[in-house]
Amino acid sequence: MADATDTALVEAKFPVGTPVCVRQVTRMRSEDFASEVVGVVESWEDKPTGSWHAAGKDHKLWLRRLKLRKADGECSLIVVDDETYIAKLEATG
Repeated sequence: MADATDTALVEAKFPVGTPVCVRQVTRMRSEDFASEVVGVVESWEDKPTGSWHAAGKDHKLWLRRLKLRKADGECSLIVVDDETYIAKLEATG
């Protein structure tokens, strides 16, 4: 699996059309919550949040987003952060 710390490197490793499995862990006080999404990379994009407290460019917090197309046609938009792990899957015929 790839650590998503360097998003430019991650985008190069998983270009559009690549089948992937994305796993994220949300840390909570008493336990962790893990989620997993499998799909094909449709796009990578940086988009701002509407956060009023962000100290980034244009007073927005810019987040790296990955758009996946799942097997059933549904799209998932995932914010890629330091807790995101991405694995390349074998293409299915």
